[in-house]
Amino acid sequence: MNWLLPEHIADVLPAEAAQIERLRRMLLDQFQVHGYELVMPPLLEHLDSLLTGSGQDLKLRTFKLVDQLSGRTLGVRADITPQVARIDAHLLNRSGVTRLCYCGSVLHTLPAALTASREPIQIGAELYGYAGLAADREVIRLMADALGGTGIAAARIDLGHVGVFRSLVVAAGLDSEMETNLLQLLQGKDAAGLRECCRELVEPYRSALIALPDLYGGAETLDAAARWLPALPAVVAALHDLRALDESLPEVPLSFDLADLRGYRYHNGVFFAAYHAGISSALALGGRYDGVGRIFGRERPATGFSLDLREIARLVERSPAGSAIMAPCATGDQGLTETIAVLRKQGETVIELLPGETLSAATPSDRRLVKYDGKWRIEHVNRNG
Repeated sequence: MNWLLPEHIADVLPAEAAQIERLRRMLLDQFQVHGYELVMPPLLEHLDSLLTGSGQDLKLRTFKLVDQLSGRTLGVRADITPQVARIDAHLLNRSGVTRLCYCGSVLHTLPAALTASREPIQIGAELYGYAGLAADREVIRLMADALGGTGIAAARIDLGHVGVFRSLVVAAGLDSEMETNLLQLLQGKDAAGLRECCRELVEPYRSALIALPDLYGGAETLDAAARWLPALPAVVAALHDLRALDESLPEVPLSFDLADLRGYRYHNGVFFAAYHAGISSALALGGRYDGVGRIFGRERPATGFSLDLREIARLVERSPAGSAIMAPCATGDQGLTETIAVLRKQGETVIELLPGETLSAATPSDRRLVKYDGKWRIEHVNRNG
C-alpha cells in the first residue's frame, strides 16, 4: 500500500496537468499585461513570519516542522498572500504603487471542504501602496476578467465591508467573546440564535445586528441598509464605498451581503467573493487588508484576490488533447533527424519511437511521419480504424 497518498492529497495526471498549466499561463499572462509582476516565494519559511499580522488566522491550517540547521520552527505555507506582502514591504521596498502576482502550491492541515484538496494551487494578484477605491475597483475587475478568461465567468460577485459589523460592535460596547459569538451566528445564518444572542443589547444596535442577515441582494440592499442601520460614521462610509464601487463597475455582476464576514479579522475594508451559476462555494476571494506590512517595518495599503487553480481546472471544460506527430526511430537516418528538428522548432510535438517500441492506443498522436519517394511527409492517422 506504499502507493497510497494521504487523505485529500492527490497526484495530477497528464490531462488535468495540461489543463492546469494552460490556465496558469493564461492567467499569469493576463496579470502581466495589467502590470502585475510575477514573484515566487519559498514553500516554507520561519513560522513567525508566515503567521504575523493577518496571517494569524492561518495558525491552525499551517504544517509546522523544525529546521535542522537553525533549530527554529518552520511553517509550510498555507497561503501565499502574507509572503507576497513581506516581499513588497521588505525586499522591494518601493515607495509607490506595486502590483505583484504569484502562483504556487500551498498546504493545509485540514481540507477547506469535504471534497477539497489539502494542496491547492493558489494563484492571485495583489496591489500595494494605494488606499483609494480605485485600487479595489481595479482588483475586482481583474478578478472578474480572470474568471471570464477561464471559461467560468462569475454569475455574481458579492461585496461586503467589515466596517459595518465592526462599527456596530464598537458602538454597542461588546467584548471580544460576544463579538466572536455574533460572528459565528452570522456566518452560520442562524437567525434564531442571533436574536437570542442580541436579546439584551440596547437599541438601535440590537435591531441593526439582527437585520444584517437580511441585507443581501442587489443595489437596493444598500438603500435598505441606510434605512435600517444607525448612521454611524463608519457605517455611512462603508455604504458609500460599496455604492461607489457598484456605480463604477456596471459591467461586473455585483451584489451585496453585509452578513458575510469571512476573513473578518484579516480584512479591514471592502471584501468580495465570486460565484458561478450552479456552484455553491466561492471560486475566488479577495479584499482590502491594509497594514499587512507593519510587522515587516512598512505599513502599506493592500488589496488583492486569489483562487484555487486546481478547483478551476476541475470545473472548466477540458480542452481537447494537443496534437502530436509520431516518428519512427531516427537512428542512422539524417533526413529524419533533420525533419524532426525542423518540426519541433515550428512548435510541433514530435514523439520519436525508441528502438523496438511499438505504437499503442495510449500514444497521444494524431499524425505520423512516413517516407514517400525518399522524403519524410506527415500523414493523418485514423486511430479508430
